[in-house]
Parts: sequence; structure tokens; C-alpha cells
Amino acid sequence: MINVIGLGYIGLPTALMLASHGVKVIGTDYNNELVATLNTGKTTFKEEGLDELFQKAVNTGIKFTTEYQVADTYIVSVPTPYDKFSKKVDPCYVIAAVKDIMKVCPKGATVVIESTVSPGTIEKYVRPEIEAAGLVIGVDLNLVHAPERIIPGNMVFELLHNNRTIGADNKIIGEKIRELYSSFCQGEIIVTDIKTAEMTKVVENTFRAVNIAFANELAKICRHDNMDVYEIIKICNMHPRVNILQPGPGVGGHCISVDPWFLVGDYPSIAKVIDESMKTNDGMPDFVLNRIYEIMKEKDMIDVTRVGLYGLTYKENVDDMRESPTLQLLESQERHLATGLKVYDPFIKDDVVNNQYHDLNTFLEAVDFVVIMVKHDEIKENMDKLKAKIVLDCHNICKLPDVYHI
Repeated sequence: MINVIGLGYIGLPTALMLASHGVKVIGTDYNNELVATLNTGKTTFKEEGLDELFQKAVNTGIKFTTEYQVADTYIVSVPTPYDKFSKKVDPCYVIAAVKDIMKVCPKGATVVIESTVSPGTIEKYVRPEIEAAGLVIGVDLNLVHAPERIIPGNMVFELLHNNRTIGADNKIIGEKIRELYSSFCQGEIIVTDIKTAEMTKVVENTFRAVNIAFANELAKICRHDNMDVYEIIKICNMHPRVNILQPGPGVGGHCISVDPWFLVGDYPSIAKVIDESMKTNDGMPDFVLNRIYEIMKEKDMIDVTRVGLYGLTYKENVDDMRESPTLQLLESQERHLATGLKVYDPFIKDDVVNNQYHDLNTFLEAVDFVVIMVKHDEIKENMDKLKAKIVLDCHNICKLPDVYHI
């Protein structure tokens, strides 16, 4: 039996995928409201194919509870934030989960940590907790790291098809967990050591963050000297060995905007390129805010309450707002003692910010200046409604004349 600890954006789909492929699974989360929602037969976030997967898992017997279970294997999928000052990973949720597991686990159980951590985290923080409890690793409890590799908006497909990495002390245990994931994973599954597995996951997201930062820095350079960054990138990408990404209003989510900081925190004197790249990405919401004020000045527009931000989520066509560039921009605006920007996102139904609208037409009626922060399909399909508006397009998706860009 598998006990999945943490039923958020990663833990829940993983639990459902295992259960729907014939594995006995009980999902555990400390959030009573979340567990209650799942037990009423409803998912807690929107994702293509998730409701169908949920129903299949329920039909095969998955259970949800706030209690840790006696199980052969535990999959820990809890948040791993970073300390905003030191940039180091904060393993408190992982440590808490492992401590609670040790209270109920039978001898020989395996703990699989899916949460993304910096290289050496399990060695520095998790092993000492197990040893302090008087357990012998490899005898009383086995440790494995199997970092997730999926993205919101395409979770179900990627769980099925993406390659995976299993890090383990013992190759036999590693192969056992590889077999478990093979129950649903159709990609290649590599078995290696724990520290290598920790590092590969962080490096994957760091690679993406650095490349995004390069595109964002190009956008700033081109804006400074009145050049078209999109035309330049288009021409450069015609080179057979060049593939520059598109700039944007910032980086959000709980991977690219967080994981690279782990390396900066652990290797501050070495990870210089990563550090500057993350600062570049983190500075984009402020850059967009400055562009808004530049355009308002150019248009002799003085009423900030007639400016609307389209999109609250961190990426298109999901309801995930973690580390959202729009939220970062609004926080920056408040630090400058200014408020009034209106906000709308078709995927966010609850009121999470001030001046939030829940209908596109009502939102557009209330603003003269639209800032496209997120390229949801909805706005792509309704570009004609922006014809009479001032538009700052942060993603180069609007083909109307006289559109502003970052």
C-alpha cells in the first residue's frame, strides 16, 4: 500500500495516477478542507483530464484522510520554499512529513521524497532526523528521491509520458521504486544516487530560468535602444544552432521561479550566472509596471483606475497563481504607494485581489488600457474587443495595430 503525503498540484495527480493503474493508495494531507472536498468527489484545482483521472482512481478504491497510514511505501510531495534572504531551500515541510511517517511506518518501509530539494538536502536534513529517532537507514527505513517532472496545464499527459529519475542508496530499492512508477510511467526511468537525482531536477529548472532571463534581458536592451526584440529573436532563431525563447512579464510557478535559488543559496560564490538570471526574471514585473507608466504618460492618461491587468495566474490556461508575475506587479505597485489597477482572470473565480472582475466584458468596459499579463486562450479569441483600447502586450500575441510591447 502507498501513502501519498501532500495532495497539492503534484501529490494529488501522482496519487490518482497510481490508484488508477491498480496500486492501492491512500492520500494524506493536513488540510481538513482539502481532504473533505476530495472525499465529496471533487478535485481541488482545474487541470485537463484530472476529473476523469480522479473518477477512475475513486472507482479503484483511493482514499483520502488527514492521518498518516501504515504503509510499505510513502511518497512525500510537500512544498519546499526557499528562504528569501539566504536563498537556501527550506526543508521544514519535508522534515515534518518524515517525522510523522516515522511514528507509524513499519520496519523496512521506503520513503520516496518527490519534493524538489537542493543537492545534499536529504543528506544534511533528512538522514539526521531518521538517525536521531534511532532508526537505521537501509534497515528500518529506506530513502529514495524521485523528483516530479510535470507542468501545470499538461500534468496528466506528462505524468504518463515524461522520463523520470530515481535516486536511491540501494540499487535494489531503487529498482523496486522504478517498478512502482512503471505502473503508469511510459517514459524512461533512470536509477541513480540520491544527490545526483536532487541535482538533476534543480539543474533542469535552472537551465530554463537562465534561458528565459536571456530573452528578458534582450527585451530590456531592445527597449532601451528602440529595437524590436521579437523581430531580432525571429531572425536569430533562423540560425540552425540558436533557439532563443520569448521574453515575458516575469516568471512564476513553483519550479523556475524557486528552484534555481537553491543553487544560489548553497553556492553563492560560484552560481553567479544563475544569480543574475534570477534577478533579471524577478525584475520583470517592475519593468512592466514602469512600461505602464511610460505609456500612460505618452497617452496623457492620468487615471490609473482605468488600467486593467489581464491574467492573474502564472501561466496560460491554468488556475495556478503561485509566484504569479501579476501578483508580484501588484505588490510592487503597493510598495510605490499606488493602487487602482483593475484585474481579471477567467480561471480565478474567488476574489484574491482588490479591483478584481469575473467577466471579460465587464472588465473591458471598466478600463481604457489593457495589459496582457497572461496569454489565456480566451484573450487570443477575443482580440477584436481590444480594438478601441490601449494595449500593452507582454507576450506578442496581439496583432492589432499600434500595440505596445515590453
